[in-house]
Amino acid sequence: MRTSGTITIRGIVQGVGFRPFVYAKAREFGITGTVKNLGSEVEIHASGDRFEEFLEAVSRGTPLSQIDSVDVQNLRGKVTEGFTILESNTGSLSGFIPTDVAICDDCITDVFTKGGRYEGYWATSCVNCGPRYSIINTIPYDRERTSMTEFPVCPACESEYTDPSCRRHHAQTIACATCGPRLALLLADGTPVAGDPIRKAAALLDAGSIVAIHGIGGFHIACIEEAAGVLKRRLGRTEQPLAVMATAEEVERIAIVPDEERQILHSRARPIVVLEKRDPASHPGISDLHTIGCMLPYTGLHHLLFAELAHPLLIMTSANLPGYPMTTDLATALERLPGQADYILTHDRRIVNRCDDSVVRDGYIIRLSRGLAPKREAIDLGKGCILGVGPELNANISIYKNGFCITSPHVGNVRNPQTLAYLQETAERLGGLTGARYDRIVHDLHPQFLSTRYAREVADATGAQLLAVQHHRAHIAAATREECVGIAIDGVGYGDDGTIWGGEVFAGEVPYLDRVAHLEAVPMPGGDLATRFPERMLYGILPTAEVRDLLASRGWSDIELAVLVRQVERGLNVAATSSTGRVLDAAAALLGICRERTYDGEPAMKLESAAHAGKASAWDLEFLRDGDCEVLSTRSLLAEAYRRAAAGERAEDLAASIQHNLARGVATMAVRAAEERGIPRVALSGGVAYNKAIRETIRDSVLAAGLEFIMNKDYPLGDGCISFGQVIYGGSVEE
Repeated sequence: MRTSGTITIRGIVQGVGFRPFVYAKAREFGITGTVKNLGSEVEIHASGDRFEEFLEAVSRGTPLSQIDSVDVQNLRGKVTEGFTILESNTGSLSGFIPTDVAICDDCITDVFTKGGRYEGYWATSCVNCGPRYSIINTIPYDRERTSMTEFPVCPACESEYTDPSCRRHHAQTIACATCGPRLALLLADGTPVAGDPIRKAAALLDAGSIVAIHGIGGFHIACIEEAAGVLKRRLGRTEQPLAVMATAEEVERIAIVPDEERQILHSRARPIVVLEKRDPASHPGISDLHTIGCMLPYTGLHHLLFAELAHPLLIMTSANLPGYPMTTDLATALERLPGQADYILTHDRRIVNRCDDSVVRDGYIIRLSRGLAPKREAIDLGKGCILGVGPELNANISIYKNGFCITSPHVGNVRNPQTLAYLQETAERLGGLTGARYDRIVHDLHPQFLSTRYAREVADATGAQLLAVQHHRAHIAAATREECVGIAIDGVGYGDDGTIWGGEVFAGEVPYLDRVAHLEAVPMPGGDLATRFPERMLYGILPTAEVRDLLASRGWSDIELAVLVRQVERGLNVAATSSTGRVLDAAAALLGICRERTYDGEPAMKLESAAHAGKASAWDLEFLRDGDCEVLSTRSLLAEAYRRAAAGERAEDLAASIQHNLARGVATMAVRAAEERGIPRVALSGGVAYNKAIRETIRDSVLAAGLEFIMNKDYPLGDGCISFGQVIYGGSVEE
């Protein structure tokens, strides 16, 4: 019996080969009709005897799709003969913006098939893989709305594009060596280098040259491990760990790869995955930590390059200063890269939207970017449209509209004017792609953040309502909307009282989260200077003669010590902080593990690596009161650490014990708060939660108390979740 209907499928159905998939299923089941992309959904008019089988098949979707809903209505009017893919309509622009996808196995096979049409072609892709967000101007995702419109297809590509039996049927990025983007190898001053660009670049890399590589979302700088020292000196990152790109076999050889991490490593997003080294002391030129960040080749260019290389591993780091936007175009690369790279391997496919590599550790996102963002989250916050402009460090933006929140890829440190401009550009582009008309704009509580100023400017221009949300409450909102006791542990966040928070325990439900416990507020002598030189933080917490003697033995002059002592005693240029990160910094300084921070999080990360080789023991903890709040005394914690260090206890064991007891203390306060209030769950967020030992100690304590433990694996634990949490707050506060 012939059945007809209009099928509307909503979800991630754009940029994932969905229309060609529907076409193929229509042919398989003898269905006539049409399929059309409407921007936020796919509409199918279908008729045939096997309609129900067809409906079941298309409802399962493609490997890249995610189906939110399938709606079937009676079809009015006559269905034409055959089955046709119709031109896209813009429709509602509130739907999914496709993410970039790593090259698929089928396309890799094509690239290395002798005599094949795609043999050796670096930009080979199909409906299942290739660039998406990085090349898109507007949605729906069609070639003419991307930078691929600058490359008219040749007859052979046109034939595959229109062939329903071909994997590249309606593949918007289809291209070959005849008609597609091309590579070139240049000296750093722009002078062309003769020969095959990939083969020549591989030979130069093997010989120790440093090569900038134009990727999907921006430029990387690459070199072999033996050239790591030269690269670090050129970049001014002599201490900072660098990520590597390597073959899967090499990653397994140098690192411990658990099953979950292996799946993430090989996923379509192909993020950098932070793994434990098999030998913690190995590859010191790349990373002097016990971990190493690894990613697999994710483009045809990468695979072709590794096929030519004698080395199975390359250092691969973003071609930008930390916190600054990635370099995306050749003109800018020629301005910035001389002195850093010797050569530039570039292409002529325009990057519309820059996108750094995503980073994941233990299944938790550190940086939400290429392959994972823009991130789309179905969430009901009512009918309004909300913009969250994020924090100051590790910023991104989030937009809520029509039941969905879209979070941008990583932007960076908006203290920098260049990065602030990138934040504004990202907000304007995503706002345009989603058709946003803001009712409310949410920003950090800190009045002097440049992102706060930007929020005010947008509110003035649009008439939207402004809402300030405290940093750590946004962390908890990003973790859960349920009633909870929320732990937020990180480096810095402007508190309600104007001090620097970062070791906080809240109780309640968004937007009513009360501060119920925190770490002891201690002085930061010199303010931000104490974050760069953690021995200042150590003296702020332990202002004793013994610590002064320790600093003197390490080369502090009498004048320097006198100034430090005066600052702490008189409160001159001293900020108060309850930051977990600063306690870890002070511990690293006490143990001589890190005396100067040269990159973000360095003291705490080096403390964690030292602790990895140590054994923790439980110490007595001291708890205080601050009005209605319980307080963990970090002075007594570090005093105990100092006493044990003076007695000759191993630094590695002390590092492990400091982490363990700090986490025990925070967990104890959270569990007590939950039990006193009858709240059945505890949530954890904040950058310190990436520390595995601290995270697992808190988790185990919470679970041992019979409480539910919540962490959000869909968003970063660090400040990359703040804009999402701001949007949640913005949708929870009444007018």
